[in-house]
Amino acid sequence: MKLSEIKKTLRAEIFAGGKYLDIMVDAGVASDLMSDILRGPTNGTLLLTGLNNVQVVRTAVIAGLPAVVIARAKRPTQEMIALAEDHGVALLATPFTLFSACGRLFSKGLRGIEKKAA
Repeated sequence: MKLSEIKKTLRAEIFAGGKYLDIMVDAGVASDLMSDILRGPTNGTLLLTGLNNVQVVRTAVIAGLPAVVIARAKRPTQEMIALAEDHGVALLATPFTLFSACGRLFSKGLRGIEKKAA
């Protein structure tokens, strides 16, 4: 799914990486526990979170994630925006709850990263 379609579906505002709206996102992952993100997703995965701190962008950079969506109408800090721009990460915010945002994207065909339980 193109990032531009994700933006439209989530009625999201883009704060960084507006030039990346044509990139394709292969899957989505939702978490507020950034250590879980570092153990799972790969390039091409969208991160959805309710967190609003610089660690979210740092995690996206380390994990190689192209984009982050912050839920519940939270606005990213200037530090988050600058870091996202510096590292080529698209940073968006949606008015929807995390659950609703995930449901909207799932209904449009974006799937999560599934792992077998250990």
